[in-house]
Amino acid sequence: MTVTIAEELLLLAYNDEKGTQLVSGTQLDPALAGALLAELAVNGRLELSDKKVTVKDPSPLGDPELDATLARIAEEGKERKPAWWVQRLQSGKLRKRLLTRLAESGVLSEQRGKVLGVFPTTRWPEADPDVEAEVRDRVISALAGADPDARTAVLIAIAHAAKLDRKAFPEASKQRVKEIAEGAWTADAVAQTIAAINAVMITTITAATVAATTTATG
Repeated sequence: MTVTIAEELLLLAYNDEKGTQLVSGTQLDPALAGALLAELAVNGRLELSDKKVTVKDPSPLGDPELDATLARIAEEGKERKPAWWVQRLQSGKLRKRLLTRLAESGVLSEQRGKVLGVFPTTRWPEADPDVEAEVRDRVISALAGADPDARTAVLIAIAHAAKLDRKAFPEASKQRVKEIAEGAWTADAVAQTIAAINAVMITTITAATVAATTTATG
């Protein structure tokens, strides 16, 4: 089956058996938003620079999530920076929509429960390992020295930005991950996506720290 780069990222970001996240939402949600932008850029729909995101081709790709993102950017009246779009696109709702799609297609299973018998929680353990296995094979091959295709390189770079690479591929060479994440393949568009993800993560973490400090001293 065909999945988006954002969905591939999700498969790597969740424990196969427990169905729980390997990294925080603060790291994962901006990465998912960035993955949407990057995939649209790789497919020639968007052009990204440090100052703006421009629609090059408004024609749909056939994926509801990617097409809705492209339409939203096309409808925006003002020029916006990549970081602005990552900030606007990121959300727990986006993550839930993508997880639900994977569950509906039989890749994951949705298991609802309660913590301490009160607080609702949802886990997403793997149901069909074949899709993630294909993703892992591509990534492991690239990390072992093979030339990655654009899609795999984008996935590795975004996983690195989200600090997921050490969780998902603990044995991987840090130097090789960095080499791919910063390599010439990136073109300006994907490099700007990674910078935007990092900027939003820093802003979110800083805001949370300030809020916690204010609460503690208030």
